[in-house]
Amino acid sequence: MIEWSDTAILLGRRRHGETDVIVTALTREHGRHAGLVRGGVSRKQRGGLEPGTVVTANWRARLEDHLGSFTCEARHSVSPEIIADAGRLAGLVATCGLLEMVLPEREPHPDLYDLTADLLGRLAGDDWAACYADFERGVLEALGFGLHLDVCAATGTAEDLRYVSPKSGCAVSGAAGAAYADRLLRFPEIFRRTKPGSGADVVAGLDVTGYFLQRHVLEGKPFPEARARLIDRLSRRMNDGDAGV
Repeated sequence: MIEWSDTAILLGRRRHGETDVIVTALTREHGRHAGLVRGGVSRKQRGGLEPGTVVTANWRARLEDHLGSFTCEARHSVSPEIIADAGRLAGLVATCGLLEMVLPEREPHPDLYDLTADLLGRLAGDDWAACYADFERGVLEALGFGLHLDVCAATGTAEDLRYVSPKSGCAVSGAAGAAYADRLLRFPEIFRRTKPGSGADVVAGLDVTGYFLQRHVLEGKPFPEARARLIDRLSRRMNDGDAGV
């Protein structure tokens, strides 16, 4: 019998038979991992298996490549501020759905675990939408496709950054990119963090991270529906200095 225990963030669940569920979790030391929770549809267990819940997960299986079973003890539930707000809830669901899609099964990513845990703590705050954009940028970096947005790739200047190269993921200044502006992505001001992000800034940031996630990670697979709902809400509330929805 193989057995381990780890801190985990629940990402999703699906029914298995009459009384059980299969849970997917992002564990700190064992990566994205699935397991059967017996009796998981019961009222007693169901509330502790919501996506975004932080648990102590105990996994057991006869062989390493078996599905195995989980027992989960809740450590931190999703905050009421997130559940009560449609925008924040869409951010949470998009976070869990994206990780389910992009992470290789059973490949440790402790850096991504820490990034996700940090986001869960920030989704209840005022700057939550900007934090979600930072999260997507962090996912790209953790998977080997980091964006380089500090200085212009052509001139080395940190001034007048207006574009992002869709090939390299590097920043481009207004002067260097003027002749190719129609082929470049808009520079996402949200990643400068010189002022509170507006809804427009966050959407611009998600346009850039979404482009590179689609190109390098998802490879044509659609994003979680919750991400589109999040962008739609942000797009309808593009007030200067307000990233709330």
